[in-house]
Amino acid sequence: MNRTRRLMTLLPLAGLLPALASAALAPAVLPLWPEGVPAARRPDAPAARGDLGPERVEPDGRIANVSQPTLTVVPPAVDRPNGTAVIVCPGGGYSYLSNAREGQQYAAWLSTLGITTFILKSRLQEWGHPAPLQDVLRAIRLVRSRAAEFGVKPDRIGVLGSSAGGHLAASASTLWDHPDGRTGAALDAVSARPDFAVLVYPVITMTDPAAHAGSRKALLGTSPGPALLAQMSVEQQVTAATPPTLLLHTQGDKTVPVQNSLMYFDALTRAGVPAELYVFEQGGHGIGMRDGLGNASAWPHRAEDWLRQRGLLTPAAAR
Repeated sequence: MNRTRRLMTLLPLAGLLPALASAALAPAVLPLWPEGVPAARRPDAPAARGDLGPERVEPDGRIANVSQPTLTVVPPAVDRPNGTAVIVCPGGGYSYLSNAREGQQYAAWLSTLGITTFILKSRLQEWGHPAPLQDVLRAIRLVRSRAAEFGVKPDRIGVLGSSAGGHLAASASTLWDHPDGRTGAALDAVSARPDFAVLVYPVITMTDPAAHAGSRKALLGTSPGPALLAQMSVEQQVTAATPPTLLLHTQGDKTVPVQNSLMYFDALTRAGVPAELYVFEQGGHGIGMRDGLGNASAWPHRAEDWLRQRGLLTPAAAR
């Protein structure tokens, strides 16, 4: 009788277990601008003219029409946190975010390495420059200011970006102290310089012939002036203060030519910044983490090697 009573008591609790597990596993989503999203500065941007309507999420995981930027926190594997944080910037030509393939998928991989990942949902073409730059720099400042809360080290916060997300990560690496990235908020006092960067088939330049025209138009509009083109051609903004960088690209990329990575690597080398570059023969653009593309499919292993060699996978307390 007592056994039956105990079972009857436990059965409702057992029914709650899946829901409790899902709640425990659900990643935290942090608003980037709880005090209010900064206004659009580009006069021709749709956001400067009024409400943009709802955000769009496509069946393939792409996100568009972002008005409320966020960071999605993906914790490290439970048995191997190492104190390193990475802010992931998905690609999409500044028109959408390839959130599933170049956000969530990357975060799942980085978690197995013991890294705490923050997937950035940044503003896009509806806002134009400098909204994406403001968002990525606010993300770095937020994570650094709350490093103890997230269990990461404030000097081990990096960025990883693909395609236009690579341009955004490289912009953070070179324009981290630029006035365009500040909004007057108290967090502006926190350093926004990344400690390292991983750029995967990145957009780098905004000048022809190697520029990705779609990213340029979405970010800068149809008629950007020479000064803005130069500013956002981030190979021209590299200094000795640019953080150590890993670049990965494919020779067969017809969308964002490999010259983008070559130019950035050359600028890093001339500035004396530690850098490595891998150019793979096979694969086109937007390969993500797909198999069957020869050595290009192994780029996450090369990235892991680079992170390990830099001590970023060693638990911080043991260094």
